[in-house]
Formats: sequence, C-alpha cells, structure tokens
Amino acid sequence: MRSSARVSVALFALLATVVAASPAAAAITAPQARTVGRDGPSGRYLLDGDWYERVDPPGGGQRAGLPSSDSTAGWRPVAVPFAANAGDFSVSSYVGSIHWYRRDFERPRGPRGTGWLLRFESVNHRAEVWLNGRRLGSHVGAYLPFELAARSIKRGVNRLVVRVDSRRGPDDIPPLSERETGGFEGGWWNYNGILREVYLRAVKRLDFDHVFARPRLRCRGCPATVTIDATVRNLARGAQRARLDGSFGGRRLRFHFRRVAGRRSTSFTTRIRIGRPLLWEPGHPSLYPLRLSLLDGRGRTVQRYRIHTGIRSVRVNRLGRIELNGREVSLRGAAIHEDSLDRGAALSTTQMDETFRNLRDLGATITRAHYPLSPYELELADRYGIMVWSEIPVYRMKSTLFNQVSIRARALRMLRQMVTRDFNHPSVLVWSLGNENASRPKRGLQRYIRAGARTVKRMDPTRLVGIAISGYPTVEKQRIYLRLDVIGINDYFGWYPGPGGSIADPHGLGGYLNRMHSDFPHQALMITEFGAEANRHGPVTEKGTYEFQSDFLAYHLGVFASRPFINAAIVWTLHDFRVKPGWTGGDPLPHPPVNEKGLIDDTGFRKPAFDVVRKVFVRTGPFR
Repeated sequence: MRSSARVSVALFALLATVVAASPAAAAITAPQARTVGRDGPSGRYLLDGDWYERVDPPGGGQRAGLPSSDSTAGWRPVAVPFAANAGDFSVSSYVGSIHWYRRDFERPRGPRGTGWLLRFESVNHRAEVWLNGRRLGSHVGAYLPFELAARSIKRGVNRLVVRVDSRRGPDDIPPLSERETGGFEGGWWNYNGILREVYLRAVKRLDFDHVFARPRLRCRGCPATVTIDATVRNLARGAQRARLDGSFGGRRLRFHFRRVAGRRSTSFTTRIRIGRPLLWEPGHPSLYPLRLSLLDGRGRTVQRYRIHTGIRSVRVNRLGRIELNGREVSLRGAAIHEDSLDRGAALSTTQMDETFRNLRDLGATITRAHYPLSPYELELADRYGIMVWSEIPVYRMKSTLFNQVSIRARALRMLRQMVTRDFNHPSVLVWSLGNENASRPKRGLQRYIRAGARTVKRMDPTRLVGIAISGYPTVEKQRIYLRLDVIGINDYFGWYPGPGGSIADPHGLGGYLNRMHSDFPHQALMITEFGAEANRHGPVTEKGTYEFQSDFLAYHLGVFASRPFINAAIVWTLHDFRVKPGWTGGDPLPHPPVNEKGLIDDTGFRKPAFDVVRKVFVRTGPFR
C-alpha cells in the first residue's frame, strides 16, 4: 500500500473514533408499497425511514470498508431525501465533498421469480452504490433518475450503501469552476446528497420501459386523437408473449399480443378518439387517467402503469405567437429553485405543496427552473394548470466545451432522459436546451443546439424546443436560434450593467425587444428571467429595496404588455435561494450567499412586490 493511501485510511479511522458514540440501532423493517407521486409503474416500495449518513473528508471510506461494515460508529441518523451540507454556506461546502449514506431494510415479500431494481430519483452529483457489500454500479448527474439491478438482494436484512461525491469541475453538467477574475461560476448552491426519494422496485420477467400518451388536436372544437405508445422490456433470456390491457378516461383500450424477444423491447401502440375532449389549459387543467396492465402469455398481470395526462395542442404561428389549444397565450409566472434554509435541495412534499400554492396565489400560469423538476412538482403543475419551461442544467458553458463529443453526448442524453421521463405531463410547454451559455455560439455549441433541436422534434413533436439566452443588445443576430421554436430572453435592463454598460438603462429594453422580434419574426419570444434583489425598505431609487423591486417589476411588465410578440414573462424568482459564496447579485447591501430576487423570503414573508405582480397577473390572464 502506498504511504498516501495508508495515511488516508489512518485519518479516516481517527475520524471515526472522535465522532460521538454510535447511534442506537434502528428497527429494521421492510419498505412500504407507496410512492410520493401518484403516477408511474406498480411495484414500487419507498425506501424512506431510518437512514444513516457520514462525511468522508479524506476520501478513504471504501478502503476503510464502509460498503460492507456492520458498525454504526461515526454515522448519524437522517431521513432521506437529505442534503448533508444544508445550512453550511462555507466555500468548502460549495466546492463539494464526499458523504456516505446507508439504509438497512428487509426485502418485501414477492411471488417467486420477482426481480428487484433500485431507483434513485436524484443524487448530486456522483453516486456509487453497493448492496450487501456488492457494487451495483454508479451514476453521474443530479435531477434525473437512474436504476440499478439489485442483483445481490436476499431474504431478510439487506444493507444499501451509497457514496455521494458532490465535487464538480468545469466539464461537468452543470459545471463548477472559478472565474479568471475570482469567485465561482455557478447559479445555485451545490448540495451533497440523495436529494429525492429512493425506491425498491419489483419486476417480474416483463417490465414497462416507458409509456407515452401523445394527443393530437387540430382545432379547439375538433375531436382529439390520443396515441398510446408503451414499450415493454423482456428481462428474461427466452422470448415471451405479452399483451396490454387498459383504459383512457374510462374507455377501454385494445392491444394485441406481441412476441418480445429475450433481453429485448417491443412497442405496443393503439389510438383512441375523443369526440368532445376536455382540454388541458391554465384555468381549466382537465386531466384524463390512463391505466395499463401488462399481461404475460398466460394472461397473468405482471405489472400495472398509471398516469394522468391532458389533451392540448401547442404551436407557434407565423407571427411568432404561441397558440395553446388554438388561442394565443399571454403567460405570466415566477421561476422556482428547490432550495430551503433547513433542507437545502432535499425538499419535503409539504414544502413543494407550499411552493405551488404560492404560485397559484400569485396568479402564475407558468414557471421555470434551471433543471428538471421532481415528478411530484410536475404533478402539482398539471393539477394547478401551471405551464413549465423544462430545462436541463446546461448552464453557462463555454462554446469550446461542446467541441468535445463526450460533453455533447452527455447533454443530449440528459435531454432524452428529461423528455422520456416527463413526456406525459401536459404542463410542460417547452423543452429547453440550456441557459445563458456562450452569447455567440461557436461550432461546438452550434452542433449541440442543432442536435438538441432534432432530438426533441423526433421524440416529441407536440411541444416546443427552446433555449434561454442573456439579453444583451451588443450581441448581433445568432442564426443558429432559427432552428428553435422559442427563444427565452433573460432581461436585466436597469439592474446589471451588462457588457460596456449596455443594459444599465432600463429604457433600452423596449428597443432591444423590438430588434429581437425583427431578427426572429417567426420564433416565439419569452422573457425567461427578470428581477431585482430586495431585502429592506428604502427609497425607490435605491437598488436592494422593496420599493425599487416593486417599481422595477411593474415597469418591465408594462413593457412586455405593450409588445404582443412577448408570449410569456417569468419573474426571477418566487422564493429567495442560495447561490454561491460571495454572491451580491447587484445589491449594495447583500446577504451572501442568498439570491434575494425572490418575491418571498426565507421566513415566508411576501415582499411588497408580490402583490404588485399578482395584480398584473390576475388582470392579464393566460390568453390574449
């Protein structure tokens, strides 16, 4: 063993001895057959309850035997989802660290031949997984799920161990790097942890790979056709016969038996016509239940799948106006971040419920985040009638990075995963390729944008594809955006100075928007960000005051209202959230690392701008 390795292990052992006494062993129980959201496949068992967590500062946990150790010395009891560094806003917390997570559980009872998968909804950023001391695999990237075959599961007690490394570099998605001028490049706090729920999933020879419900609506008063496309995997080596049974909106669906080759997948497709459909749209978010049963060759049900989806049509007309169900929209809302002072990014369902109640109270008809929202949040958006700009975290990445095939491939894989996971949510309006990347895309980034647009249109022609850019009048027309349906403009005229002071004057906003519409007359323009920090009362002319924020937002909303080619406007943000060490956000009296552009602060206080914005939103309505 090298001397450095011996020192690392010794440091780890020393750390374990100085940590408080071992916690009392928790009762070991089988996970319950329940889920956080209501949609998805049957056979999911929520692995919540008693977990343990520990930090690994020397990075020697694997050599010290943590994947298979019985001891709880040095571990603390926690409840997953869990962000280990929530409340720690030091530089070391932001840069990233290694933590270990552990859960002992009994395997649920299942019929003979049942196989098991472990499903993680979001782990930040690198995860390595062991079950009963056997390594199952690894995954890179948060916000989207991954599954691993639980090959080493056994009757009785099982030990699940997860190593989470939140350290990221400039080549990761999203990147974490230091600027040449000092400070960090990054848009939200880097929380280490298993940030969303974990499931043990039972499968029996055949398994749903995905289920897509694709609506087609020619006009607002027309009948609709819904195409159901379900892909089934055969987990066994030998070929099997399979059939689907199900219903859409209470009406039976008819499928035929299909032969599924061993270790392969087969698609089942059917269509149903709805003569007088109830349409999904803000104000009237009608949802149709889709229920499917997967049967084997003997007619036995091996799995079920349930979703709640909507019938709606989305297009951009020749004037650059988005039409939802044949009506031009005028969407208004606020962006959100999965962040709280006490739980970091590991939000509880209660906190997510509160977020969407606040959006409803605001009169919001659209929201946005820099990464795919949790499935539960999207279900809330579906039920509340709030549309979603859905984005992968390709955030402020240089054009040259996309010269690397591996980085383009990684971003495109995330895009495909997002579309596949969230296809059935009628609230999703736009699939976004990223945010505030190079203002003048060079060859690598252009290749990514072209490939991303093709990918989305191939997978989901029923929605729009877009990207969010920094709104700088110094940047000339970028023809690559002609390949997109939507261009999102991040507007900070009158708040930040911008290149050469180009956006310091708020009165330049109207002219810039006119020019963008002239450059892109057939693309839909949306305001994907606009906002101002606020944390105190004071003069309306002083940045950082509630009065300045209220005046700023009212002015910008007035400019948007006077330009019918602006299809939507999203305040940045609904709630205050943490960004990075030293963050000031343009406020002369900041509270680093908190971004205080929110309409609501950490205490739940609604800033005066909340009511200013709400009155405009209620008066505007979702349609023109």
